[in-house]
Amino acid sequence: MTKDLDIPGPSSLAATSEGTPPAYILKSPKGAPKPFIFAAPHSGRHYPQGMIDAARIGAHSLRMSEDAFVDHLMDTVPNHGASLLVATHARAFLDLNRGEMELDPEMFNPPLDERLLDISHRVKAGLGIIPKLVAEGLSIYKNQLPAREAFRRIDGVYKPYHNKLQDLLDARQRQFGYAVLIDCHSMPSEAQGARRRGRPTGPDIVLGDCWGASCARELTSLAEELLIRAGFSVRRNVPYSGGFSTQNYGSPNRGIHALQIELSRGLYMNEETLEPRNEFAEVKERLGWFSEMLIHDFARFLPQHERSNLPRAAE
Repeated sequence: MTKDLDIPGPSSLAATSEGTPPAYILKSPKGAPKPFIFAAPHSGRHYPQGMIDAARIGAHSLRMSEDAFVDHLMDTVPNHGASLLVATHARAFLDLNRGEMELDPEMFNPPLDERLLDISHRVKAGLGIIPKLVAEGLSIYKNQLPAREAFRRIDGVYKPYHNKLQDLLDARQRQFGYAVLIDCHSMPSEAQGARRRGRPTGPDIVLGDCWGASCARELTSLAEELLIRAGFSVRRNVPYSGGFSTQNYGSPNRGIHALQIELSRGLYMNEETLEPRNEFAEVKERLGWFSEMLIHDFARFLPQHERSNLPRAAE
């Protein structure tokens, strides 16, 4: 048996008749498709019953790792020709913005073979593909997990999501000569506590392009300009330069551009109660304008060698 934790605000995702949602929900473009895919890998809010039973912390603490409501903030992009790929399962269950083998061997019984794993700094911090900790630094599980559970989650959730994302990027690249991934996340607000100390608050949005390696600089510059015009304060690459998806898929030399967007949660939600703020609808409208303009304008800013390879209908 599985279930969704109750969440306030926008309605929760519907489960399938078996009670378990698919690994992702894909919202296809309305009208003619454009070369953009927006993804929300950390907005999932499905917590399988087995995970809840194994957890040592309650529902509210588990939810602290969610990029709550980001999928709702971006759900107008199909109206402008982009695909929207939304994860269904919670980040605390499985983190889709990690490499497939970023696993902590000691979380499992029997321990996993370290020779097969990528024990990265994220794994050592307790934030691998199957997290050991939630955002507040709390341990998730009472005991070690069965070793087979790691691969059950990877096979059931991780691989279907990333296979679909790769398929979408490949299809857009074949059709248009290039593809653009906008990987959408949220970040804790730096304003919490900063106002009390009299220091400037953090940015509304951080754009991560792996310090210029994951996309054409024209994409980052255009996104920054449009976000500022929409009334947001913007910073590049600090402290989020781009996670696994941006690093893995972004390859501008091959015509695939990946840009990570981190939205300050304080803009649209109460970070303590995890409820949407009154400003939610306004922030969504501003992001909708930004997305529409980015999708519409980016082809004009492509480097000349890429633009010359575009099919005429894509220009």
